[in-house]
Amino acid sequence: MQLSPHKRENVLPLPVVLISTVSKAGIRNAAPWGNITPILRPLDEIVLASWLRRDTLDNIRETGEFVVNVPPATMVEEVMICARNFPPEVDEFEEAKLTPRPSTAVAPPGIEGSIAWMECRLVEEITREKYALVIGRVIHLEVNDRYATAEGNMDLDAARPLCMVCGNDEIRFTYPVDAGRFAPYSEMFIRRS
Repeated sequence: MQLSPHKRENVLPLPVVLISTVSKAGIRNAAPWGNITPILRPLDEIVLASWLRRDTLDNIRETGEFVVNVPPATMVEEVMICARNFPPEVDEFEEAKLTPRPSTAVAPPGIEGSIAWMECRLVEEITREKYALVIGRVIHLEVNDRYATAEGNMDLDAARPLCMVCGNDEIRFTYPVDAGRFAPYSEMFIRRS
């Protein structure tokens, strides 16, 4: 079956995060995001893609700060409430009954119950005709002890990080399952004699 090129998300599972920001007026915003990725290991930057008209993007532009909250699959209903197009003066923490978690290095709060929290500062915005790429530096990263191994890795079975696959008219939420194959990074490098 051949699909239109714009249907990439029909075949590419995406992580789901909640990005929390605060407007200059002090209104808390929480918005789900699937177009987000770390920029290469071991760098400390992430990039997210945004439509040009988003309250989250406006808040990041105004304050230069945001928090990437990684929700477990059990938070799917809260994520969907935050997905609604509330006007900018609505506190989405209140609408979704999210509990704010004080941040360490930025003003926007994190979201209690998340798997992890990445407190970020805006580094650069690259604007195109219809979208913007926001590059943020992670200045504080914290993992919820309930979802971490002693080594600081994610316990996939406990965490069940929320992901999505889009369809023609819907979103299917899911979470990763351990495939049973462990590979050290060194396995990727061919030793040359």
